[in-house]
Amino acid sequence: CNSVIATRTGLALADYVVTEAGFGADLGAEKFFNIKCRKAGLSPKAAVIVATVRALKMNGGVAKDNLPAENIAAVRAGAVNLARHIENVRSFGVPVVVGVNQFTSDTSAELSEIKAAAARAGADVIVCRHWADGSAGAEDLARAVVALVESGASNFHPLYPDAAPLKSKIETIAEKIYRAARVDFSLAAERALASYEKLGFGDMPVCMAKTQMSFSDDPSRLGAPEGHVLHVREARLSAGAGFVIAICGEIMTMPGLPKAPA
Repeated sequence: CNSVIATRTGLALADYVVTEAGFGADLGAEKFFNIKCRKAGLSPKAAVIVATVRALKMNGGVAKDNLPAENIAAVRAGAVNLARHIENVRSFGVPVVVGVNQFTSDTSAELSEIKAAAARAGADVIVCRHWADGSAGAEDLARAVVALVESGASNFHPLYPDAAPLKSKIETIAEKIYRAARVDFSLAAERALASYEKLGFGDMPVCMAKTQMSFSDDPSRLGAPEGHVLHVREARLSAGAGFVIAICGEIMTMPGLPKAPA
């Protein structure tokens, strides 16, 4: 997410402020709603979930080299991932529209499959061509967002109260957003969380550090897994920023750049 100062500045200068909360709605949006909105007193009126045909094919089991080829069955299989994101965002009381970032390899049949899957989950799909048509390619999405905002349908609320224990906050996210059956805390994580509460930091929200490739902490589990165990191996305190970090699975909190960064 961008900074609280940036968002507040935008709200003072414009009628609408659009802010990104990336790396999957189970990570970015969850942090935006549970941490940033709580700390800044923000009440979002609508959310856009950005999807691609390619991403849903990958969640449907297609290898990266084969993504350009039409594969309606894979889109259908991978669409459970999109449906889960829609359900998760709506659980915060925020209405959702899906913006599909279209690629030249996308076919009308594949796009129709996404629209059908999103409709079953209760969201409209807008196909966006701003990469080719500039701002005109995203006008339909802008109109859809304005309609959602002006509908007054938003009833935003965070997922857990400030007063909940830190372990309970982590378990709530794991169960309601990741659909985990339970959370396995390492002894070090257990001791750290207990220490933070004893020091008076128990009312802070939690910031989950987890792979963006899966709802679980295993990047190979694509689609919409459920019933898994979330492993919290470490907990860290960011007292100045105002949250406690739960480190899940094998994840680096500061990934390195590739040999030839963009």
